[in-house]
Amino acid sequence: MRLLFVSHSLPPEGRPLANVGGMQRVALKLHETLEARADANALDYDALLLRSTWRTVHLKTPLFLARAGWQIARAARQNAVDVVLFSSMVTASLAVPLQGLLRRHGVRTAAIVHGLDVTTPFPPYQWFVPKVFGALDAVLPVSRATRQACLDRGAAPTQLRVVPNGIDTDRFEAPADRATARRALAASVEASPPSPPPDGLLLCSVGRQVERKGTAWFVDAVMPRLPADVHYWVAGDGPELDTIEAAIARHDLAPRVRLLGRIPNDTLGALYRGADLFVMPNVPVEDDMEGFGIVLLEAGQCGTPAVAARLEGIQDVIADGVNGHLVAPQSPDAFVDAIAAYRNDSEALDAAAQRALHYTEDTFGWPAVADTYLSVLRTLWRQGTPPAPDTTGRPPAHSHAAG
Repeated sequence: MRLLFVSHSLPPEGRPLANVGGMQRVALKLHETLEARADANALDYDALLLRSTWRTVHLKTPLFLARAGWQIARAARQNAVDVVLFSSMVTASLAVPLQGLLRRHGVRTAAIVHGLDVTTPFPPYQWFVPKVFGALDAVLPVSRATRQACLDRGAAPTQLRVVPNGIDTDRFEAPADRATARRALAASVEASPPSPPPDGLLLCSVGRQVERKGTAWFVDAVMPRLPADVHYWVAGDGPELDTIEAAIARHDLAPRVRLLGRIPNDTLGALYRGADLFVMPNVPVEDDMEGFGIVLLEAGQCGTPAVAARLEGIQDVIADGVNGHLVAPQSPDAFVDAIAAYRNDSEALDAAAQRALHYTEDTFGWPAVADTYLSVLRTLWRQGTPPAPDTTGRPPAHSHAAG
């Protein structure tokens, strides 16, 4: 199979933090994995990639798309490609003007859909989304929630096949014992207060601080109800920081809540390993969904179980009671109960950490996810449609790991 991967989401070489996010990490790791596997899997692999910083990607994307469209058309005319895989709905827009040419030359097209790239509430964009679906042979949403968003916007059920995101199992060091990890975390950040609690629970959240992440809600509604030895550290910046800071001040939580801002990869790994629980308190926001939740995989790879809202794509990452707990969104009682269950119970926390680590690596490691992509794309190449969805309703990698 001759596969062409098209993505505008990669960071510059050697500068992973210059353009970071779930969609970017998926594109980068999928490209690296497919490139490494090409010879061993009867796969002729090529890629058209835009590497750019977050600040300039919007300026560079139009020219990249114009050049990529010309290169895809040339490859089709030269009979040099069987399947084109677009990394998001942004690059998949090329399928619309190229639809006739690609189908005349027998080239199949597929696109990965993450969430916001299909739900962005801009009327002209929403008018265009069904046209993109109509030009594609396969649509590969990263979760069941994203799949439903595609159905709601005109994708055909026979086009759709859920393929979950993956995790680079070598990205972070193996977790140490909790005391060692906590000391390493304290050493990796500035020595200003608050310090990690020596005996209490340390919660953490990671991500761009936008409304749907629910961080401001969690600080305002949950943290005041937790004991004084439960601390909360938040990594990431974004437009909600002022709201979060206001909630901290309103409840006098500065001794227990720390905003770290944007942090490098080494510090991020130390945060995951040094925290006891990862918190993902998302709240529903119209037209802004959580398509998956890569940070949940990163936390799990570091042995940090999650307490997360039972919402959208999060439900495809957390197996309740295995790598974490799903609780009712915007329910302070539910979050307090799930977190308090681990307070003063180191044995339960250690067991939960081991479950999270093994489940994440076995289910979401990139080798398993790449195998799923290749299997789906080969079926598309041979039959013209992706394989039928799993009747369990779970993403393919989950079923593979379970069975």
